[in-house]
Order: sequence, then C-alpha cells, then structure tokens
Amino acid sequence: MKRPRIAAVVTEFRRYSHAQHILDRYLYGYSWNGRHHVPDIDLVAVYTDQQPDGELSRERAKDFPRMKLYPTIAEALCRGGRRLDVDGVLLIGEHGNYPTNKKGQRLYPRYEFFQQIVNVFRESNRSVPVFNDKHLSWNWDWALEMVETARELDFPLLAGSSLPVTRRIPQVDMPLGARVEEALCVAIGGVDGYDIHALEAMQSMVERRDGGETGVEWIEATTEVDAIVKALAAGSFDQGGWDPTLFRACLCRSHQLVPTRQGFNHTLPTNRQIETLMRDPQNRNTPVLYRYQHRDGLRMNMLLIEGVVNDFTFAARLTGHSKPLSVQMFLSPREVCNFFNPLTHATETLFQTGQAPYPVERTLLTTGLTAAGIESLYRKGQRLKTPHLDVSYHPPQQSTYWSN
Repeated sequence: MKRPRIAAVVTEFRRYSHAQHILDRYLYGYSWNGRHHVPDIDLVAVYTDQQPDGELSRERAKDFPRMKLYPTIAEALCRGGRRLDVDGVLLIGEHGNYPTNKKGQRLYPRYEFFQQIVNVFRESNRSVPVFNDKHLSWNWDWALEMVETARELDFPLLAGSSLPVTRRIPQVDMPLGARVEEALCVAIGGVDGYDIHALEAMQSMVERRDGGETGVEWIEATTEVDAIVKALAAGSFDQGGWDPTLFRACLCRSHQLVPTRQGFNHTLPTNRQIETLMRDPQNRNTPVLYRYQHRDGLRMNMLLIEGVVNDFTFAARLTGHSKPLSVQMFLSPREVCNFFNPLTHATETLFQTGQAPYPVERTLLTTGLTAAGIESLYRKGQRLKTPHLDVSYHPPQQSTYWSN
C-alpha cells in the first residue's frame, strides 16, 4: 500500500512543545505494544509560524531529508506546487508567543490555520483528514464552524488532548451504558490550558453513560479560594459542592498527593490542611473550580488544585453501585511524556484508515465548556446557561485509552 504523506502546520517546533512531542514520534518512532514503533507514514512538509531560540525544524530537516520546510501553509500542503499534495494534516497550534485577551485566553491561531488549510482543500477540489491538537479554538463560534466545515467538505476531523487516551491506573473504563449520577476530576494547572485537559478526561469517561452525550445545560466557575473552601465543606452538589466520597476517591488515586504531616502523604488531608495548601503563595496556579450540569441531569465538578495534588484523577457515582468508580489518568515524567504515544497513534489511525477513532464532538463540547468556564470567571462566577452546548453524540463501543 502507498505510504500516506502528511504535512504539519505548527505554531513552533522546539523542545517540549507539542509539535516536538508529536512530530518527533513520526520521525524517530515511539514505544507501542512492547516494541519500538516507527509509523508507516511519511512526514513530508512542515510549516512553522514562529522560530524561537532552540527551534528544531531546520535540524530535523537535515536529519530527515524527506521532510521539507515551507514558508506558507498553502505551500506546505501543496509541497511547492499548485494543488493539495499530501494525504493528511497535523494542525498543532499550541505554544508560541501569541497575545492574550482580557479574559485570559491565549489567542492561538488554530482557527486561522484551519481556514488556510481548508482553502487549499477547496481550491484543489479534494480534502484529506485533519488532526487538531487540544481544543479547537478559544472562540466557540469558530470551533463550531470548524466542525461544520469538516462535515461540509466531508473530511474526518480528529481533535483533542492526550488525557483521554493516556494510560489509566487502574486500567478501567466507564462501563458502556452505565447510569452516572455525578462525577469529579481533581487535577493540576490553570485556565485555558489545563482546564481543557481535565474536562476532556472527564468527558472521555462520562460520554459512555446510558443514552450517550446530551450536551450541557449550565456552568459556573470560580478561582476564589473562599468559594472553593465553601464548596469543599458543602457536602453535596445541591449545596454548592460535591459528593465527599468522590473527592476522597480522587485523592486516594493520586500518586502525587502533597504531604501535610511529617513529609508523608499516606493519610488524607483535612479540609483545613487543603485550604492551607491552596493558599500557599508558592503555588504556581490559582485553584480553579468549574461546576456544570449536563442536559440529562449528570452533575460535574472540575477542581484544579495544584499544590494539593500534582496529577489527574477522576471519580464517578454510578446508580446501583455502593462504591465510586475512580481512576488516575497517568502522565509519565516530562523527559518521557509517553502520554503522547497514544495520541500520536490515534492520528496514525486517522491517516491510515480515513476515520477518526473517536468523535470530534467530544472536543467540540469540551472546547465550549472551556470557553464558557472562562466567561463565567470573567463575569465573577455568574452561572451561565449554555443552550449552545446542545452537543449530542455516542462514543465508540471500544475503549480508546492506552491499555497495552
């Protein structure tokens, strides 16, 4: 069979950038199923928007002569010609020196890059699969347009982050068709970067519930420690917090729970100890709480409390089950970053089969949740109705996380 040839359109290609993590796996290979796997796909064209110190694309082009660098997106996709001349596109618009708006959103040009990509498709009367890294755009209307354009031009669009597909501890998934009442994710990071990771981690689990995804009815968000402390003590979702059983399950799945006594972290911290950790001025990120409810009544909390935990954990209460289902979304150390292995493999599946291994609607919904959460923060924690997030879909029957 002909080896697919792909182009990469990236904001920057330097060490630790998402472009480096993904493109290097196409060039050098990565571990998969107990062996070193080199994709049967050729990365033949790269466009980089910015070239910071430590830029790697020129170095890689020397080591891999088949990979050519081009000054524009259109030239990369056409490989210097006049018509589309690749079989797939990686759009990696993460990292780089881009402006931030008054709401705190980094204005990565994913939508703008996508528009240039589809312009080539239109002019060539041909489309190919596209992968978009992380959320589709900081702007909901643009994100929706991207999905609708893919449908109009009839090409598969895959999007999202590494959290839904990374390894899990233990290796479990939400039972397909389970009745889920409430779910919680406790994680690290801040808004407009790590909130999307946590939201996607949760969504990859709860989308498997009875009836599939129905969309989201409302969302409210806060970064006020006093408000988060109040939610911590509330005792239930109806009282403005969450089920304490779910919170304890998340903490017990953490491998990086911050010690609160004599350097050991084998005991659960008290609410007062958690509050002290959240208020620690040494924390890199302010605590963040997103609360929202799906249209079918499912209740959700996303709690980012870096400095209390340093990983991603999830727990859910299922109807008819006395104990919560809980799991850690495992992230390997920075110098390994093996959580990019299953994400890269998902893009390979996209390019080899012409089909997205999981629905883009997952990332469309989490893109909208991210934007709505930030809007609520901008409006001082106001609860926002979200009729536009009427995104419904069914997940694939087979689990898509890295279980090998």
